[in-house]
Amino acid sequence: MLSLATSGQTGARQFVTAARGRFMRDGRCSFTRLPEFSPMTRHMGRCFSRSSFNHDRCFSATAARRSTSSPSANQKTPSYSYVVVGAGSAGCVLANRLSEDAHESVLLLEAGPKDMLLGNVQLSWKIHMPAALTYNLCDDKYNWYYHTLAQAHMDNRVMYWPRGRVWGGSSSLNAMVYIRGHAEDYNRWQREGAEGWDYEHCLPYFRKAQCHELGENRYRGDSGPLHVSRGKTNHPLHQAFIEAGQQAGYPFTDDMNGHQQEGLGWMDMTIYKGKRWSTASAYLRPVLGRPNLKTEVRCLTTKILFDGNRAVGVEYTQKGQKKRVFADKEVILSGGAINSPQLLMLSGVGNADDLKQLGIAAVQHLPGVGSNLQDHLELYIQQQCTQPITLYKAQKPFRMVKIGLEWLSQFTGYGATAHLESGGFIRSRPHVAHPDIQFHFLPSQVIDHGRVASQIEAYQVHVGPMRSTSIGWMKLKSASPLDHPILQPNYLSSDVDVCEFRECVKLSREIFTQKAFDPFRGPEVQPGPQVQSDADIDAFVRRKADSAYHPSCTCKMGSPSDPAAVVDSSVRVLGLERLRVVDASIMPSIVSGNLNAPTIMMAEKAADIIRGHAPLVDPGVPVYQPPTLATQR
Repeated sequence: MLSLATSGQTGARQFVTAARGRFMRDGRCSFTRLPEFSPMTRHMGRCFSRSSFNHDRCFSATAARRSTSSPSANQKTPSYSYVVVGAGSAGCVLANRLSEDAHESVLLLEAGPKDMLLGNVQLSWKIHMPAALTYNLCDDKYNWYYHTLAQAHMDNRVMYWPRGRVWGGSSSLNAMVYIRGHAEDYNRWQREGAEGWDYEHCLPYFRKAQCHELGENRYRGDSGPLHVSRGKTNHPLHQAFIEAGQQAGYPFTDDMNGHQQEGLGWMDMTIYKGKRWSTASAYLRPVLGRPNLKTEVRCLTTKILFDGNRAVGVEYTQKGQKKRVFADKEVILSGGAINSPQLLMLSGVGNADDLKQLGIAAVQHLPGVGSNLQDHLELYIQQQCTQPITLYKAQKPFRMVKIGLEWLSQFTGYGATAHLESGGFIRSRPHVAHPDIQFHFLPSQVIDHGRVASQIEAYQVHVGPMRSTSIGWMKLKSASPLDHPILQPNYLSSDVDVCEFRECVKLSREIFTQKAFDPFRGPEVQPGPQVQSDADIDAFVRRKADSAYHPSCTCKMGSPSDPAAVVDSSVRVLGLERLRVVDASIMPSIVSGNLNAPTIMMAEKAADIIRGHAPLVDPGVPVYQPPTLATQR
């Protein structure tokens, strides 16, 4: 039951937000009746008012003809205030916040299953036990199981991209690392056209979401639904890593999500009382009793329904049946950086020439849909450990059973952590304004995404550049929603990325040679002592680097004058009405860190925008500046 993997973002599954109640659609009447009116029935098209709903609606013949193949005139078709597609890291937040308004209604459609079997955490231990995270990377039960095209600059390797297909989305599969990125990432967003998304407008939403076990300060929240904690193992190898960083000349940071990202220290995790704290746990399951929130699972959303340039609902399949649901206010896509652009393109929103080749009629020509694809690559620097203190023995069958039983009965022990408890951020070279290299330290060895058991007592650091200049794209493979799209991240296609990865290897090795590791250091396992020259290091990177599971930026938020933009600063799809996208796909550029925390923040902020609330802002927040940029550290 003990398994370990790299950290991941957020991605979300397909879901729909909808208006409260079910309404008749017969094409012959169209009016709204408020609840204070007495119940009545009209012949020639019936409209029923019910005390449990704030309003019921019947729709006109025009509405019934919003798209082809309309349901029969007497068929009931549900309608809700909002239709949101994807119950993942963003979708669960939206379902919670939008349904706070009792006069609105929300329907949640999820392509995958619920995150609990029979409502029981223990029966769903592969999701909820933090140490079991790689189990769901090995199959497609809760996982879209995507793969990229062969990468020309990485020895033609096909890269594996797990993405969550379950309540909570990728927050139910990831390594539970809570990292926000750097303040300058959000200030850069503002410069890139995302007006009102600078750090002083984003920090309040990080705080709003968060309930940090260390309490509230200007950077942390303590009353939000998302529980955040620090590691409890106090493992000597984690201590050695942090101490070695200081010996190498890097600062210690007591909160890499606070005033100072730069340095090495203890990482925050979305773990609460020994259990994974996904957005399903934090936002969705606590509000399932709301009468204006409805959920459905195992629903694949296949098309957005349009009336001209106005989104009016979605079409989805469930248990082999094609169904429709209509949105009185808006359709909101939160399927993640792959599924949201895929659904837009399947619905006729994207590059018109590409869509025409697949026989899809264009509703809106937006060439930015699916472009601007960005991700983080990382690799593992591994060192053999001379003492039997790593997680190697914990992954033996007898120990796994013991660890599993302790977790199942008490939610404590080695099963109650993902073991990625320390890490940090440094600058790769002089004159870099803020950290562009990230570390996750692990007192274990990971092979092939954790799908192969570790073979020796070893420890490793996951390391990679944070702001890659290699930009990719995704396109539809066919007009079928069942076909995975074509994913082309273009990894290592720029010389800058190659040079930065070279520095990642050298700087990681330097930390591992520090005095703090003297009691533990055995031979280098990876890259290995034979890898010394720049050419050797570059070849090792091509052979071993892998995705950190952070695809993003495929529905870029920006100015309407930006030809690559897909949504505006209010997350509305350009050129269309009543359609928004809220997930990691709308990032203008990738942030310097893991993506789950930023995605949750974006959904919190988007919910206020959708509800018409005044934006939260905290001007003049202090942010650490290194004493000099003339040196690398």
